[in-house]
Amino acid sequence: MQHCCKTLAISLLAILTGISVLNGQITKERYLRADSIECFSDLVYHSVIEIHSIDSTQRFWYKKNTPAGIEFWILDAQNATRKVAFDAPKVEALLHNTTQLDHPLKSISRVNFNKELTEFSFFLNDYNWKIDIANYQIKEKTYQPPVKELHWGITYPDVTDAKTVSPDSVWEAGIKNYNVYITRRKTNEEFQLSYDGSGGEYYASAIYWSPDSKFLVTNKIRPNTKQYIHFVESSPVDQIQPKWHTLEYLKPGDALPINKPSLFSITNKSQIPVDVSLYLNQFSLDGIAWNPDSRYFTFEFNQRGHQVYKVVKVDAQTGSTTDLITESFQTFFDYSGKRYRFDIDGSQEIIWASERDGFNHLYLFNKNTGELKNQITRGLWMVREVVKVDTMKRQVIFGASGKNPDEDPYFVHYFRINFDGSKLTELTPEKLNHQVVFTSDYQFFTDTYSSANTAPTTVLRSAADGKVVMAVEKADISQLLAAGYILPEPFVAKGRDGKTDIWGNIYRPTHFDAAKTYPVIEYIYAGPQSSYVQKSFRPYFYSFSGLAELGFIIVTIDGMGTSNRSKAFHDVCFQNIKDAGFPDRILWMKAAAEKYPYMDTSRVGVFGGSAGGQNSTAALLFHPEFYKVGVSSCGCHDNRMDKMWWNEQWLGYPIGKQYEENSNVVNAYRLQGNLMLIVGEVDDNVDPASTMQVADALIKAGKDFELVVLPGVNHTLGGTFGERKRRDFFIKHLYHEFTPDWNTK
Repeated sequence: MQHCCKTLAISLLAILTGISVLNGQITKERYLRADSIECFSDLVYHSVIEIHSIDSTQRFWYKKNTPAGIEFWILDAQNATRKVAFDAPKVEALLHNTTQLDHPLKSISRVNFNKELTEFSFFLNDYNWKIDIANYQIKEKTYQPPVKELHWGITYPDVTDAKTVSPDSVWEAGIKNYNVYITRRKTNEEFQLSYDGSGGEYYASAIYWSPDSKFLVTNKIRPNTKQYIHFVESSPVDQIQPKWHTLEYLKPGDALPINKPSLFSITNKSQIPVDVSLYLNQFSLDGIAWNPDSRYFTFEFNQRGHQVYKVVKVDAQTGSTTDLITESFQTFFDYSGKRYRFDIDGSQEIIWASERDGFNHLYLFNKNTGELKNQITRGLWMVREVVKVDTMKRQVIFGASGKNPDEDPYFVHYFRINFDGSKLTELTPEKLNHQVVFTSDYQFFTDTYSSANTAPTTVLRSAADGKVVMAVEKADISQLLAAGYILPEPFVAKGRDGKTDIWGNIYRPTHFDAAKTYPVIEYIYAGPQSSYVQKSFRPYFYSFSGLAELGFIIVTIDGMGTSNRSKAFHDVCFQNIKDAGFPDRILWMKAAAEKYPYMDTSRVGVFGGSAGGQNSTAALLFHPEFYKVGVSSCGCHDNRMDKMWWNEQWLGYPIGKQYEENSNVVNAYRLQGNLMLIVGEVDDNVDPASTMQVADALIKAGKDFELVVLPGVNHTLGGTFGERKRRDFFIKHLYHEFTPDWNTK
């Protein structure tokens, strides 16, 4: 199959000569050829596809693609050597004979090698496998039935029969009749510690013992009324009649349970009052953890609306509370994307991430007093992740972006720094995007660096100073380029303020001709939780690569309101989801078209799913002078209809007029241009009623649009059928050509 893909992809350059039409109609073959570029991924050779450290060793295993097929390699960091992990053709043959699959090594997952490198295990076709590498025999093959993932919206009972044993093994604690009881394990003598629990406000069975076994703490919970979404599965596979689905699901404004930390003395068999009156307006109160010396415990308080976040200390003797760390913003504390905490128990310190100076940085706090000891990282750049806190050396290894001038501010580099902020050492100096994997002892790491238009290189580095220990792999994209692939172009233009650089990528079809003009389609996702423009090398995107081949220039852009830049850049989204960075995106496309006149900004389309579905409809509602055609999949068109945690994070609480102002339903009357709505009828991520409500509002406003409902489909961009409908829609309205008659052979 790999060689077939190669032949087909190489033939594209000769076949694709613009939008081929037959009597004014795009042919079906044209669509099939557009789909064939999925094989471009097979034309990148010697690139590390996947790499992992081998537990408790200084070795890695990695997977790469070669002209002969998939290979697995072992990299020994200590000895700076690498070797083939096993004879891939032999394993392919072994698995093919057992499964009848072609190229089964492309499909295996959950790979692991033993320390001796004599066997490896993996998951394939619902089975866990183990193969003896020495004699190429299957040692184990165990069926593992598919596990249905539990939905994130489901809550679980706070009171169970679970018992929690004290650290000294003397006591056992649990809940009975909604109250806290302890039992002396040796004598089975029972003591009741609380007396005010009831069905309406009960003590939870998640109990936290102090390390010295003299105290315990749990939450007293005032439950909320559960809320649900409902939808009908019209065409179930196992019966004729439709199925009715009900799913627990909280939306903005719904009531939440209230947690009250409750402290008990085991010595006195009594409750120690804790005043939590300042912490009742909560989105969440969790993270209960005892200090190792048992003098106090801490919890984290996320105030409803996400503008205040605290780490709170509770004294074990008195129950008094002290705010150790407080984050307070007029907009939001990005708890879901940037919160980080590490307790250094031996020194009674906390490493904490905060945007208090305008960028996400690390701070060192005194855990006993809450005093800020020092800022660890600082500058007009942001910490993206903490890899390792070395408490012995008092150092942090972390990833950051925006640190180095004269390069893409989203490129991630890795650094080492002391707790006091001294001796910042860059470990990955190349001006590209870096992806790293460390050995279990953090002495070495592999570094794969690339960009959207630079093929990846993988090296082994020392974690002490970033020095390259050995070259590992360098990707060969010569066959990819020979097949007609055109590298994406990163493009930069000024945003709405005339100062801020806005970054995006331009994608051209393989048959690109600069003498022609092309409609421009933006693939949009402006969810404030992250940034989305491609930064590492990748030759194919299902969401838009095939669409580009039909004769469009595709662009992706990170406008203001998305994350991974400054706090001010991010804050544009606050109570302003409908903005979606559109002023920046439009200026960016106009600047690109000024440089490249073949980009026709009088014919601009836009599409996306989920938050991108909301964005793509909003483009036509609020910026119809620029965006002419939109396709929106499973959009959260009214933020009151979507999940609580995501929408209250950006639009705030309580639910005010900002929710109406940002609603595509309320603003449906503004529609100009051509809009297609796509929705899966059993979407359990965004309530499918959200799409139906915007459709209802459009009908009432006398607007014309297309609605595609996908039976039995969950949260989706559209799948095969939706992709075809999206392509047809853009061709009809941006090229004004006829699309294939899909009902004829």
